[in-house]
This record gives sequence, C-alpha cells and structure tokens, in this order.
Amino acid sequence: MTTLTKNLVATESAAPDLAPLVPGRLADHSTCLALKIGQVVFRLMENRLASLGLRVRHYSVLETLFESGPMPQQDLGNYLRIDGATMVATIDDLEKLGYVTRTRSAADRRSYDISLLAQGRTVLKRLNVLIDDLDGDLFADLTKNQQTELHYLLGKLSRGENLIGALDDIRSR
Repeated sequence: MTTLTKNLVATESAAPDLAPLVPGRLADHSTCLALKIGQVVFRLMENRLASLGLRVRHYSVLETLFESGPMPQQDLGNYLRIDGATMVATIDDLEKLGYVTRTRSAADRRSYDISLLAQGRTVLKRLNVLIDDLDGDLFADLTKNQQTELHYLLGKLSRGENLIGALDDIRSR
C-alpha cells in the first residue's frame, strides 16, 4: 500500500469506536477486502430477502428468467454457475411458491424448461426494491461518483477473463 493510500485510508476510516471489517495488514490485500465485504454483503442481502421468504439464489433465478425468458433448467444453472443439486432445490422452492413453472422440454424429454409466472414477476419487483434500498444503505459511505465507479469496476471484474476462467476451471474439476 502506498503512503498516499495509507493516508487516505486513515482519514476515511470508520468512527473510532468501530473496528474495520478487515483489520490491520489484512486490508493491504484487495482479495481480503473483497472477500470480507462480499461475505458481509451476502449475509445482509440474505437477511433482507428473508423478509419475503427468499434467498439470493432465488432472486438470481427470477431475475435471469425475467431478463432472458424461459430456459432449460440445466442451462439456467450453468449460466448462473449454480451446481445441479442447489439448482433443483432452488427451482423446487420457487415452484412451491408459485413463482416459476417447470415443464418437460419438448425438444428433450429428459430436461425441464423453467418459466417465470406472473406471481414471480410481482415478487421480483418487490425484490428489486429491497435490493435497491440495500444498495443505498450499504454504499452510503461513498459519494455518488464513487458508487458509480465501484459499480463499473465490479462489473468489469465480473466480465473479466481472469475471474471467469479461474472459477470455471475450479468448477470443472
């Protein structure tokens, strides 16, 4: 960490009575910062979505179906990088709640097509409001410009070859 960065961190640190999420030299590593912040955001998001009886993986499926339309269950799992067993449980949950329907594929009777139902669209609107509110709460320590830059950088990492390749390599083992 450069002296300039250390000075910026020192002046922008949390209130004196709050310990940082990533203390000491651990914070010198972007991977440690990203890991802890990701864990905290995931936990807070899970807590927020629980008010509707849902989890992050449920939201991911509903939003993807809304954006992409009906798709085979296996393709949906691969697209979201959700393992098969978790995908089956997730679709089971959403189907029981009346948010999606699972039908045999006309093209391949061994597979299922997943479609978003009207109730799924309705709950998705509520989920997006909850997540927008969570974004506002969690990133309130940043200026609007910093929030925009953070979003841009996270999106760039999410689309980058290095992270995608590393994850897909591990998943294929």
